[in-house]
Amino acid sequence: MLQAQQPAPLFSSKNQNNDTVNLADFKGKKNVVLYFYPKDDTPGCTIEANDFTRLASEFAKSDTVVIGVSKDSCSSHTDFIKKYDLKVDLLADTEGELCESYGVWREREKNGVKSMAVLRSTFIIDKQGNLADVIYGVNHEGHAQEILEKIKTL
Repeated sequence: MLQAQQPAPLFSSKNQNNDTVNLADFKGKKNVVLYFYPKDDTPGCTIEANDFTRLASEFAKSDTVVIGVSKDSCSSHTDFIKKYDLKVDLLADTEGELCESYGVWREREKNGVKSMAVLRSTFIIDKQGNLADVIYGVNHEGHAQEILEKIKTL
């Protein structure tokens, strides 16, 4: 598992527009909130994305970009964004490399059946490219506001 104060794993991944987003592009310029969620257009994931969208201008005032990550495709992300008018970039980690490097691809048990899934998690990456905060197993309720408060202390 990753820990605060260590360098954030670098990534290069396609967003909903099929544009490549690189963590290195933000170094020295912006903080990054990188949040991992299980699946587009599901109840908890929709609440979380809407909450980050509602606070998007507040994050921007604090020189921070918010980026969501799931294993859904670019087209799924596009549909999700259009449906809810989301104001965050969503990365399509269809191969799971980003999920693996951040340690969020985990085995879970649901109704006695074991399977692999994305563990809802959030990483705050400062302008120097270091992990300022690492939160595994996030509860989506009130999470975006909690992250905004942490960003304001950077």
